[in-house]
Amino acid sequence: MMSTVAALVLTVLTCLPAQEFLAVKEGRGASDIPVDDYALYDQVVTKKFLTSKTQLVVLERMTVARLLPNQEEPMTITLFQEQGYFNGDLPLDLVRDFIGANHEPSRLEGRFQFGVRYRFVSGNTIEEPEVMVFLPVRSVRVVQAQAVPVLDRLAFSRVGRTFRNDQALLYVENTRPDETGAGLLVWFRRQGREWTIVDTEVVWTARVQEGGDGPLLAP
Repeated sequence: MMSTVAALVLTVLTCLPAQEFLAVKEGRGASDIPVDDYALYDQVVTKKFLTSKTQLVVLERMTVARLLPNQEEPMTITLFQEQGYFNGDLPLDLVRDFIGANHEPSRLEGRFQFGVRYRFVSGNTIEEPEVMVFLPVRSVRVVQAQAVPVLDRLAFSRVGRTFRNDQALLYVENTRPDETGAGLLVWFRRQGREWTIVDTEVVWTARVQEGGDGPLLAP
């Protein structure tokens, strides 16, 4: 009898982690972006992109799970390290967590607080009808022509963190209507309760070729 009870208890204990895992996967916790990450996004927007004249920021609703436009293969630690970002100085656990966090896109929420109005875009449509009712995103150029400075548009990755939560890494890209832009890796370090940007690495840039035949992508 005792052996039967012991076996039953062992079975229950063994099943609990799987049940908890399924609960997380099926619940919001599996894909939610932590609230603390938005403070890092805000800092990048404020310090790297905003100007005193910016009145509207256009943000991709979904995070990006790659470092290069049209990249098909998933990010891996090996491919990441082969590029030698930040001269190879990133801690391995930071790189590992960043790669793991960005296996697939996640949905950003309206938690930004960088002090300027912003709107999300999904695909080629601005989500908020009060800005522009279901018109292509490229129509934002019309808004710009009417002297309303628009930062169009930013896309973020998920944030990776070290095991001690004293360093963080994220990717951001700015793609413009003329198909120019750039992608950046931003490295943070925490001192006390304050996060500061340690360094920024340019992953890629796109500029218009001299002949005007289209954008030129370069690392």
